[in-house]
Amino acid sequence: METPDISITFLSDIPLFSRLKERQLKLLANRFVQREYAPNQYILTQGEGGAGLFTITSGRAEVVLEMADGSTTQVDTLGPKDYIGEISLLDDGPRSASVIATEKTECLVLNRPDFITVMNMDAEMGVFIARELARRIRISTKSLGSK
Repeated sequence: METPDISITFLSDIPLFSRLKERQLKLLANRFVQREYAPNQYILTQGEGGAGLFTITSGRAEVVLEMADGSTTQVDTLGPKDYIGEISLLDDGPRSASVIATEKTECLVLNRPDFITVMNMDAEMGVFIARELARRIRISTKSLGSK
């Protein structure tokens, strides 16, 4: 894993971080690491403990849900600037779905301990991110309710 030279502009285009100030984005940018995934490689595995937030910088991946009977269902397709695993920043519970690269995919990863360190350094940033996480959960819950 290498530490990437992360663009503040790239981070500010991601909804989770879009309300942050430049100094806050710089604080966060220094905590990300870059990971590469080959086609068909698992980025996240359903049921495993959460390790952090993954933001796709290039490539594509699919979100797959494994059902109780062992069958799988694709529930979403992800591309650049999409992010996954955001709940694990707050809680280390098991992943609710798997994410599999469908082509060579690069991600920026922010692990939970680094996220907590940054939040302790800047409480205002924590409030902005918590609000965005709550908004995203609300939208997901509403979407599930309409199906």
